Formats: sequence, C-alpha cells, structure tokens
Amino acid sequence: MNVSSSPHVRAKDTTSKIMQCVFIALLPASLFGIYNFGLNALIIIAVTVAACVATEYIYEKLMKKPVTVNDWSAAVTGLLLALNLPCPYGTENVIRMCLMAILGSVFAIVIVKQLFGGLGQNFMNPALGARCFLLISFTSRMTTFAMADGVSTATPLALLKAGESVNTLDMVIGRIPGTIGETSVIAIIIGAIFLIWKDIITLRIPGSYLISFAIFVLIFGGHGLDLNFLCAHLAGGGLMLGAFFMATDYVTSPITKRGQIVYGIILGCLTGLFRLFGGSAEGVSYAIIFTNLLVPLIERVTLPKPFGKGGEK
Repeated sequence: MNVSSSPHVRAKDTTSKIMQCVFIALLPASLFGIYNFGLNALIIIAVTVAACVATEYIYEKLMKKPVTVNDWSAAVTGLLLALNLPCPYGTENVIRMCLMAILGSVFAIVIVKQLFGGLGQNFMNPALGARCFLLISFTSRMTTFAMADGVSTATPLALLKAGESVNTLDMVIGRIPGTIGETSVIAIIIGAIFLIWKDIITLRIPGSYLISFAIFVLIFGGHGLDLNFLCAHLAGGGLMLGAFFMATDYVTSPITKRGQIVYGIILGCLTGLFRLFGGSAEGVSYAIIFTNLLVPLIERVTLPKPFGKGGEK
C-alpha cells in the first residue's frame, strides 16, 4: 500500500494504454503511406519500429534497469520516426534508408530518451530529435522524395518556396511526394479525431499552433489573403502530423492550460519563420524541438497561483 498526502487523482489510463491509442491513431497515416509509396514503406516502418524496441530492450538489459518495452513508448517512437522518413526506391537505396533508420532509432532511444532517465525525463521528442540528427547527417538522402513510380520530384512546399503553384486538393488527399506519414491530411485528421475522442489530447496545442501559423503566413507570406497559398502551407509538409502527434507529446509539452496555448503560439510563429524566411521549405521539426526547450520557462510563467496565496506586489 502506497501512502501519500491528498489530493488523490485516480484514472484508468496507464502509459501503455495511452501509447497504444497513439499507435492506433498513427495507423491511418501509416497505411496510406504504404499505399502511396508501396512495399518499401512497409519495410522501413517495420525496421524502424523493431529497431527502437530492440534498442530499448538491449540498453535496459545492459544497464540492469527494468525493461519497459511493454509500455509501447518505444514502438510509438519508432513509428513516428518512420513516418518522418522519405521512402526511396531501388533495393540498394532501401537498404541504406533502413540502416539510417536503425541509426536514428539508436539515437532516439539511447541519446534522447534513456540517457536522460527514460520515459518522462527526455527534454525533447525522441522521434523528432532523431529526424533532425538524420537531416544533419544525411541531408541529401533525407530531402530526396519520390512517388510510387520511383521518379524523384520536388515537394509542394519546395514548389511554393520557388514561387510556383500547387494542387491543394492533391495535398489534402495525399497524392504528393513527402515523407511516409505526412502526405495525407485526411489520414492524419482521422487519427487525430480518434485521439481527441479518447481524451488523449485536446485542441489547445494543435489549435493554437495552426491558428498562429495561419496568421503568421497571412501577415508575412507576401500573398495577402490568398487562401490557396494558406491552405497549401497548412496541408503541406509535416505540419499536421507535428501539430497533432508530436507537439502534443505529454513529456515535452506544458501541463498548464495557458502554457499549452502559449506553447502552440510559439510553435506557429517559429514554423512560419523557418518556412518563409529559412533556407529550407520545411520547419516543423526544428520548431517543435526548439520550443520543447522553452517548456520549463513557459510552465514557470503560466503556473496558476496556489489558492490562498497573497496578492501581487
């Protein structure tokens, strides 16, 4: 029996149940990615998930720590990392991408997660930390995208940055090049609705993120009230996947309600800044990681005053 002081808050949710729900919510985007890019996408997803789970198991065994692979957090990290990877074509290229995925998995689990104390102690999202590590280490391969026919082509965001027009409907459906899990807005929204229905996430972070990003694009995008340009930015890249599945990570996002809104606004502004004025057409990963570092400060500023505390001086 554990004895502790009041108040006592009880819930039926456990870490494993929450992570299982997140894993299930990512399946629509995963299945569409497999449909969009073929069997190679399935291979990359399977290898990345297996590598994350195996890395956590081996590390905890070697360190003589309790094995926590049953909480599904490593599996979720692996699936998120896989969905943030491009899908190449050709046996040799797929093998190289799988090796990169394994390297990224080790970085995510060991460097970002376990060295800081395991689940609940990591200061940034492990999957995004690994993706940025791979982007820096293998820039060319991580920014080369192809469709199911194997022909490499520019992403819609790259076309927008070059001043060209894009088909927004194709971006919403997913008939575009990109990473395995970011192409279909519809598939991502289906998973997000499931998480909201299960009370795993709320709309505070993704809502404030997307609204602040939209305002930033309208003000600084140089296209005025061009709704096609705005919708293309909202549907393009990893914005939707990041807003609903990575920015809402319990460990690396604020716990206060006001803090979550502030967090989302900072995310939106940083993403807009990186996309519109940065050298890359994308910016979601770096925006989330940088804002993860600000979470302690955000919580400190937005922490409610305890009941009965004296007035402001």
